Amino acid sequence: MKIVTSGSALRQLSTEWRANGQRVALVPTMGSLHQGHLMLMRMAKNLAHRVVASIFVNPIQFGPGEDFSVYPRQFAEDCRLLDGEGVSAVFHPSVDEMYRPSFQTTVRVAQLAEGLCGANRPGHFDGVATVVCKLFQLATPHLAIFGEKDFQQLAIVKQLVKDLNFPIEVIGHPIVRDEDGLAMSSRNRYLSASERQKALCLSRAIAEARLLVAGESSTLTAGAILEQARCSIAAAGVALEYAAVVDETTLRHDELIGPGSVLALAAKITERVRLIDNGRLIL
Repeated sequence: MKIVTSGSALRQLSTEWRANGQRVALVPTMGSLHQGHLMLMRMAKNLAHRVVASIFVNPIQFGPGEDFSVYPRQFAEDCRLLDGEGVSAVFHPSVDEMYRPSFQTTVRVAQLAEGLCGANRPGHFDGVATVVCKLFQLATPHLAIFGEKDFQQLAIVKQLVKDLNFPIEVIGHPIVRDEDGLAMSSRNRYLSASERQKALCLSRAIAEARLLVAGESSTLTAGAILEQARCSIAAAGVALEYAAVVDETTLRHDELIGPGSVLALAAKITERVRLIDNGRLIL
């Protein structure tokens, strides 16, 4: 497995692979890898000859007071895990490599970034869209894999690929959960045992919403789903940031529950830990 730190070296490597007729997959990450990330690598490995994993804690997607400075970093362990998955190359650039002092361009996907996480994290998705565009330009992949836990991010990446004519297939991998139902996240390691129990209210609210939908013979409104979710999360003593039922493609709020309806949640489990989760309401 090669470790690449410059964009020019990554582009040269991908160019060589493509010239030999090999399909290249990119899996962008911020490191601190867990089994959820490794599932993305396995999907990429099944779909391409070469897999590039990026490890870059992207400063421009963190807002004031967020956890950029303390975001968990474990590069040596990450490389060990990626090597075990047969990843061909790790792209691990410095901040200066990605954003030179003269850097002044921002990529913005307007409407999809407005609600949900975008409402409370101004500029976050501009930072995500900008770094993803740079990674696509440098890695020149045939396909890119993103996790569905970052539901809004996935929709934004698909839109920018369509709008900017990137010849890249964007594939979402289903949420990977621990045995207790908690969606895997690098930030879960911040949680104590009792805090983790509180965090389970997110996946529980999604499961309860699905049961409500499945047991309803008449048309069910989003309002009933959201009221139940808010009550369930409040009972766990967790500060809900938002609960929304949206269309999985447009992210517009659904009034009536249909095949593409998704319950999306974000909550502050502690002052330090904010978690997100989502699930389709009709499976």
